[in-house]
Amino acid sequence: MNQVGIDTLWALVAGFLVFFMQAGFAMVEAGFVRAKNAVNIIMKNLLDFSIATICFFAVGYGLMFGDGNGFMGIHGLWFLNGADNSPAIGDAYRGVYSALNWAGIPLFAKFFFELVFAGTAATIVSGAVAERIKFSSYLIYTFIISAVVYPIVGHWIWGGGFLAGMGVFDFAGSTVVHAVGGAAGLAGAIILGPRIGKYNKDRSANVIAGHNIPLAALGVFILWFGWFGFNPGSTLSVGDGVAISLISANTNIAAAVAGLSALIVTWIKFKKPDASMAMNGVLAGLVAITAPCAFVTPLSSAMIGLVAGVLVVFSVVFFDSINIDDPVGAVSVHMVNGIWGTISVGLFGLKSLGLSHDGLFNGGGFHQLMVQTIGTLSGVAFSFFFMLIVFKVIAATVGLRVDRHEELKGLDVGEHGMEAYSEFQIFTSK
Repeated sequence: MNQVGIDTLWALVAGFLVFFMQAGFAMVEAGFVRAKNAVNIIMKNLLDFSIATICFFAVGYGLMFGDGNGFMGIHGLWFLNGADNSPAIGDAYRGVYSALNWAGIPLFAKFFFELVFAGTAATIVSGAVAERIKFSSYLIYTFIISAVVYPIVGHWIWGGGFLAGMGVFDFAGSTVVHAVGGAAGLAGAIILGPRIGKYNKDRSANVIAGHNIPLAALGVFILWFGWFGFNPGSTLSVGDGVAISLISANTNIAAAVAGLSALIVTWIKFKKPDASMAMNGVLAGLVAITAPCAFVTPLSSAMIGLVAGVLVVFSVVFFDSINIDDPVGAVSVHMVNGIWGTISVGLFGLKSLGLSHDGLFNGGGFHQLMVQTIGTLSGVAFSFFFMLIVFKVIAATVGLRVDRHEELKGLDVGEHGMEAYSEFQIFTSK
């Protein structure tokens, strides 16, 4: 088998793993919500990827990787700028999607790998707005983030846009995928407001427990497994075995350390080793290491994971304290730790591993830290404010939130006419 064939196989298998992460997200979110909303969560995760596929094929890929300006791609919408005449790398598109010319695999292998990332960004929001958003309104959101928001921020960093020109590095998407999705989730949670019964008049929070923690744990393991496609697969080539090995080790170390640090903090703070916090700790570590995984040592990845696990616990507590209801902790996992992971490149990164400058802790000064901070905050701000406007418009037109009766009864029956557990009595007192 020639090198192009081997690299193509690697990219596609990695893409298949990232696609399988959709199942992980579905299981985590279904486990963390109440039984009366399980079908609704599954449907949102299913339709996320379906809609993302259509939108990313039609316009998203062109906006993200098409040649254009510093803000967005202009060429390559609907793949209309030529034909993929080369069976190897699609030479006819070299002047259309120049940002990916470095990857010597066929065009549609690149497209598929980038598509599964788009689906991931879209599905992050599902958990943050769970148990109270109209299904039809959620589908409108999915169209917009997949077609416009995610591709534009992706162009800034991965498509040759202005942040790439500044020297921002985000290897596999701590900002492009996770912080963007998390910021959109925060916007949705704010506009929707909290679930009925979540907060008291004195602003204290009530626990609304998920109905199936084993299911959520299965989802975490699926996501952990899928991340070995997410991060190492972003090389799009098997040519550098050392880099792939380092990325894989860093990914695993950060996740493990973050899960443990979240557990310890929770144990100390709440006197119990909380399973859901430990699981979110693992995910926080995976999100945080996604940007720096290729640019740091294993010891640095452990430090990044350590901070991620602590951050996710205090972030969940903080958002509860200001009455922003995020049923699965998506904002804390993805936005907060997406920001942290991108910034950590400027702290722990090494020029010898491909950066323009060493990170602050390696004697490189503040330059890389500064550009990483500008990069991640730019992506978060664009996603948050754009989607804030979108959710407000949806709320003012077709409506964003289900009515009180439907929310109490459960979205499974109200939105989909079925139950996840049809032979069991589902109590809906709150």
